[in-house]
Amino acid sequence: MYPVIATELNQNFKDPYDTFMNHHLQYYGYFRAQGDGLPNATKHQDTWERSSQYLFRGNFRKRNDLKQDTLQEEKLICSHLLESPLFKSKQLLFDEFGEGNPRLREPRNLFAFFSNDGFLQAPRWPIECEVIKENIHHIEWVPPKPEYFYQPTGNEKVPEIVGEGKGTVVYQIESAPTGSYFTSSRIGGKRGLIKQLSVSLQGPDDDTLLFESRFESGNLQKAIRVDTYEYELTLRTDLYTSKHTQWFYFRVQNTRKEITYRFTIVNLLKPKSLYTTGMKPLLYSEVDARTQSIGWRRAGDEIKYYRKGAEEGQPTFYCLTWTVQFPHDQDTCYFAHFYPYTYTDLQYYLLTVANNPIQSQFCKLRTLCRSLAGNTVYLLTITNPSKNSEMAAAKKAVILSARVHPGESNGSWMMKGFLDFILGDSPDAHLLRDIFIFKVVPMLNPDGVIVGNYRCSLAGRDLNRHYKTILKESFPCIWHTRNMIKRVLEEREVLLYCDFHGHSRKNNIFLYGCNSTNRRQWLHERVFPLMLSKNAPDKFSFRSCNFKVHKCKEGTGRVVMWRMGILNSYTMESTFGGSTLGRKRDTHFNTEDLKSLGYHVCDTLLDFCDPDRTKFVQCLTELKEEISKKFSELGQEMDLDGNWSNISLSDIESSTSGSDSSLSDGLPVHLLDMAEKLEQKKKPKKKKKPLETRKQRNEVHQKNRFIQELKLTEDSQEKAEFTTMLKKQPIFFKGPEPVKNENSKFNEVRF
Repeated sequence: MYPVIATELNQNFKDPYDTFMNHHLQYYGYFRAQGDGLPNATKHQDTWERSSQYLFRGNFRKRNDLKQDTLQEEKLICSHLLESPLFKSKQLLFDEFGEGNPRLREPRNLFAFFSNDGFLQAPRWPIECEVIKENIHHIEWVPPKPEYFYQPTGNEKVPEIVGEGKGTVVYQIESAPTGSYFTSSRIGGKRGLIKQLSVSLQGPDDDTLLFESRFESGNLQKAIRVDTYEYELTLRTDLYTSKHTQWFYFRVQNTRKEITYRFTIVNLLKPKSLYTTGMKPLLYSEVDARTQSIGWRRAGDEIKYYRKGAEEGQPTFYCLTWTVQFPHDQDTCYFAHFYPYTYTDLQYYLLTVANNPIQSQFCKLRTLCRSLAGNTVYLLTITNPSKNSEMAAAKKAVILSARVHPGESNGSWMMKGFLDFILGDSPDAHLLRDIFIFKVVPMLNPDGVIVGNYRCSLAGRDLNRHYKTILKESFPCIWHTRNMIKRVLEEREVLLYCDFHGHSRKNNIFLYGCNSTNRRQWLHERVFPLMLSKNAPDKFSFRSCNFKVHKCKEGTGRVVMWRMGILNSYTMESTFGGSTLGRKRDTHFNTEDLKSLGYHVCDTLLDFCDPDRTKFVQCLTELKEEISKKFSELGQEMDLDGNWSNISLSDIESSTSGSDSSLSDGLPVHLLDMAEKLEQKKKPKKKKKPLETRKQRNEVHQKNRFIQELKLTEDSQEKAEFTTMLKKQPIFFKGPEPVKNENSKFNEVRF
């Protein structure tokens, strides 16, 4: 019977659409008799897929009631059925009676990530990176008491930097590549090829600290022991750059309690820092976490941020020094600039959402794109199902994103607070899901987060300066985010866009917005920030908000989205330090404080869209009065409802240095060499002295003309290659090919 069916089906013509869909779905692992068919060992999560009748995508081993011969026959039938144009669905499902039921599956299943067994996509590292095999995990904990700022005494020691000449290198990894760029990536980087530490313990009495940072988000490059309990530390710069040292995260072992240690980071680049106004580093003890459930806490004494003496012609560096006493002997401790939140942390969180039978009904999890290293950039669509198409079309959109700057983990904690609330069961969460469609990109720069960068992606560039880019292959996360927002704008109004960031020079939480030329809209753009300040008065500072559009910020997310037509387009800046407001004055922020801002964003959205416009009008009136007061102080008269003077209102707002962002460095590093070659070709050569005779001039002219023709041919070929490079996907950016690794539960991916 089966050969007859096969012959009959093979006689039908296979249309191009079916062929394309078949290949497309096969790429994602459908119709394969392997449990790990999807890239990076990811599988589907739907309940029907876990049933005993599920046949496709390799769960044959779970059907114990069938014999192997029967399975092979069923697979043969299915493969022939899928070749037939009679079956427009290439996703043949089996019903509860075991009979074929061809139908289309919900589109989001093409983008499922997690397996039934809970395996996550392993983070993919550049091949240059060494990665230890240990999985680092920290518990969440909220200190029972406020953690106050450090109060400088003026007697803090400024240690002399001695370097390797007078000290002993106890930890060192390869420096960050600057002149090259990664050509491939793999799960775990150089996993299995880890170099030995620079020093080994000589016995139980050896009190040398053992350092490590070759784990997710770690970035210590070198540690030098300059005294018995004193160490100089050098941070690794962002990969493929020579800049951006601010974030730090590393591990120390072999500690001794009640001993005062001194640590000095010697290569920071910012002239100003919150460490000068009382900010403390963070400490985590594994013993305390295991025995007392105590997590990250502020620690440190004699904290000093100062300029390092530099030789002439050398770059200027700044140092951060502090002392600390570890709580236990032989403990494993961690230091960090701020509470870490890794790519794996995000995936564990999303896994709980995908496995939640209630949340997964109104939170659709998709792949927005793949990063340069092949890591998944996730897109969450959160909304309650609408009763009809008219109600669905009437919903406005809210777009939120975080971690475009990987070292600003504050953004992830605010995002986590937002997701906790919006995915919750409170009446306000239900209402928000009824009236809005939320598009959320929780981690825009997973590559940078994984390798421990502070600002850049693996293109060696600040992604928040490239939202206008056309280089899809070089900046895929930004390019796809902008295109996603364009598609949303074509369908519906976007009420709010907000990108979550961290700030290293100012305390509190505040917004950066844009300054509309429409004077009425100018006031309306400030209503949401003012409302937020009223809902979170101890954390959010409206006085610190700024709405200037600097030329150097034209490529940022908030400015590009504003120019695309989103009036309320903001950057949310959260300090690495703490609050100077209300009851929380002079205290550090903890993770719960940051998560509460996510809730306050939701609360403010309800106020902002309340049909009762009392709060909105009240804030608008307050803004008018405040601005009129400022103009009167400047001797200007302004009729807010009539003609406005030519003075720029941004000039009278509170002064601010703006965000601590870097200027764009231009093209991504992997295109710089070709660009430089083209520029050299264009540079005019120095003019030679004129020749004396006409004969000499004619001979040189003919010779130069011949050389010029050859060069023009070469230039056109090289320019064509460069243009192709910009338009065509580079080899090292192509999609990963899954290769089964028997020694790991993850699929290795090679290029």
